[in-house]
Amino acid sequence: MKKTKVSVNEVATGSLTSRRSFLKISGLTLAGTGLLLAGCSDDDDAGRNVDPSQLPGIRNGVFDLGGGDAGILTYAYALEQLEADFYTRVVNSNTFGATFNGEEQQVLADLYQHEVYHREFFRVAIAAALEGTDGMLLPDLEFSYDSVNFSNRTSVLATAKALEDTGVSAYNGAGRYITNPDYLVIAGKIVSIEARHASAIRSLINPGSADFAGNDVVDGNGLDKAQKPSQIVPVVASLDFIQTAFTAQYLP
Repeated sequence: MKKTKVSVNEVATGSLTSRRSFLKISGLTLAGTGLLLAGCSDDDDAGRNVDPSQLPGIRNGVFDLGGGDAGILTYAYALEQLEADFYTRVVNSNTFGATFNGEEQQVLADLYQHEVYHREFFRVAIAAALEGTDGMLLPDLEFSYDSVNFSNRTSVLATAKALEDTGVSAYNGAGRYITNPDYLVIAGKIVSIEARHASAIRSLINPGSADFAGNDVVDGNGLDKAQKPSQIVPVVASLDFIQTAFTAQYLP
């Protein structure tokens, strides 16, 4: 049995507020939560449970996310790259301190840290899963945010809300297509974090309301919406944030 384990510790950024305490439990300390990229045999590794012709890689000059578990993990990695890049720009904006109050800065700093952890986890995990195959790791994507005013609180929080809501729906929708139970556990842990992010952003936008679990994202059974990759990719593309072309022809 071959296992690759990634250990990342949460970085403390100061004293906690009540909302920030809520977020602290969602910090992805990978060693502590036991998130293992594990394959018990060559037959169930992410890069080996799919037709070799469908592994992530360049096709006709454009990177394709691939199919099977490797494709789902690469799809999640693309989304985490976007979220990590967005929050990196938020917290490093010259107007960050003037745009957000102290509590908001702490919340956004936490989200930034979490998304960077997620991105780096997938980077290492997918590289390990594809070792020994003809699959390739998705390259670093390029981003542009022409529609976002990083000096405007409403613009930043609305964008964060869109990204977090989409991320939750994406993980929920992709879970049904994961065949390796270890990867399904990983997805379940991360989507719970993303759901906390979404609730926190919604609470910043409309504090004291029920919007943290609004009817637009939670159905009558109390379940978050779930959308499969072929539904999510066009939504993300319509935001026009990702500037690097890629395809997802083997994802459901």
